Amino acid sequence: MKNIRMILWVALGLALLLNYSAWVSDFAPRDAAAAAEAQAKAEADKRTNPLGAAIPVAAPPAAAAPAGAVPPAAVAPATGDVPAPLATATAPAAAAPSAAVLNVRTDVLDVDVSLRGGELARADLLNYPQVKGEATPVRLLQSGGTGQQYLVQTGLAGNVAGATPESYPTHLAQFTSDFTGFEMQSGQDELRVPLEWTSPDGVKVTKTLVFRRGSYRIDLEYKIENGSAATWSVRPYVQILHDMPPVERSYFNVDSYSFTGPALWEGKYEKLDVSKAEDAALDREITNGWLASLQHHFVAAVVPAKDEAARYSLNVRGNEYLARTVSPPVDVIAGAAATVKETLFVGPKLQRQLSAIHPELGRAADFGVLTFLSKPLFWLLDKAHGIFSNWGLAIIAVTFLLKLAFYPLSEASGRSMAKMKLVAPRMKAIQEQYKDDRQKLGQAMMELYKKEKVNPAAGCLPQLVQIPVFIAFYWVLVESVEMRQAPFFGWLQDLSSRDPFYVLPAIMAGAMFLQYKLQPTPPDPVQAKVFMILPLVMSATFAFFPSGLVLYYTVNTVLTIAQQWNINRRLEASASGRN
Repeated sequence: MKNIRMILWVALGLALLLNYSAWVSDFAPRDAAAAAEAQAKAEADKRTNPLGAAIPVAAPPAAAAPAGAVPPAAVAPATGDVPAPLATATAPAAAAPSAAVLNVRTDVLDVDVSLRGGELARADLLNYPQVKGEATPVRLLQSGGTGQQYLVQTGLAGNVAGATPESYPTHLAQFTSDFTGFEMQSGQDELRVPLEWTSPDGVKVTKTLVFRRGSYRIDLEYKIENGSAATWSVRPYVQILHDMPPVERSYFNVDSYSFTGPALWEGKYEKLDVSKAEDAALDREITNGWLASLQHHFVAAVVPAKDEAARYSLNVRGNEYLARTVSPPVDVIAGAAATVKETLFVGPKLQRQLSAIHPELGRAADFGVLTFLSKPLFWLLDKAHGIFSNWGLAIIAVTFLLKLAFYPLSEASGRSMAKMKLVAPRMKAIQEQYKDDRQKLGQAMMELYKKEKVNPAAGCLPQLVQIPVFIAFYWVLVESVEMRQAPFFGWLQDLSSRDPFYVLPAIMAGAMFLQYKLQPTPPDPVQAKVFMILPLVMSATFAFFPSGLVLYYTVNTVLTIAQQWNINRRLEASASGRN
């Protein structure tokens, strides 16, 4: 028996050792040399075969079958990629001559459109400075090379297996324009930017980018005139190329907790983690969806034509990803013409503009799992802002409305807490009387609660109810670009960032301490000390939160104090009358 036990212990030890070895193998950090080698290989791949130099095709070119071979069974065409000539090792994209660029300027956008494919190579958001008070605007799209590449590429790819890229107006094809720039004039509501391409066999394509005053929506229109002798078949596509450096999360920077990366809508909102194999291998057919590249406050998105099944795919290489939609084929018979339309969005996550393009595109402002609470909260804030024209006053107004909504619950809780404070001397006497008999102490306390109709847990219920509202409010203030750099009064000039002088957190701490004094003292001395230092802990925690959130919590605390003081006053007067 002893030998069997020894064998079992040894076997268990070996099993644990093997499991530990496997865990180390799977999850232990790679050594620096291996990591550097992998990074160097990824960078070399980017230079010799960049993601942005591949175009979608109906099916990969078929290899020639050996003589006498039996032909394989027919396979349905699938969307794939074919490298363009610029992507070969002998002619890397980095060495390719830069294409001419047209500058397009509206009242809200300053965009560079490349004549190579009509690529959106740069987009500055004129109404959104990088730093408040400075002139430099946020640059959303850019073509600055590794680590600074964020492009929107569009084109028409051949819908024929083995089609050569240069035979179609892809994002790598050379377009022409009679102009060098476009600027929206005063009183002009629409700006059209036409680019032209003609094939050797007589197919003419006019690719027009349509900009509108005050809008970050960009409509994409293709007018196809088939002057050739055969049917011309193409598949419209849009791809977003983003070289996304990793962001280190920090408690002192709440912005770093916002999601950055690709996302889509397919009956539900999905954020795609490019580090996960299943997300990085995205390849789906989706109808009435959208595909976007998200970052804090800003988004680049594509919305394919309504009621058409488009192919959504993702290709990832290191920190770089290529998110793409490919629409159904368009066949234009000889001598005929056709028009193809798609919708782009490049700009801030403005709820009204996003929702006008697609009912669910507003989810690009990522409010998290509590979206069902955050959206009505934002709607209330937006309506209040329409009245007060100040987001700080809008926050105060919505806090009042929430307090009214929870008033019955808070009233019941406040009355219970006030009663607890009135019976506190009797509770202390019972504790002294039965301090050596916990069973009798518990029975006596329960009898007191029953007689005075007091519920010690009732005071916690409103706090529990407010937690999801608080979290929802947090994400509204962090994610809503409408709050970005929004001023309140005095020193508070950006409600989406922390209070620069920590005045509001200090006021909040004082209000919380006063609230604590209005509540019954906990019978447990340790618990009483915890509640006493809680205001200091909370103010230190809130010091780095958006000042708009601290404003909400401070106003809510002040309203709670006023309500509790009124309840205490009424109950004390009632008790004095009975006596």
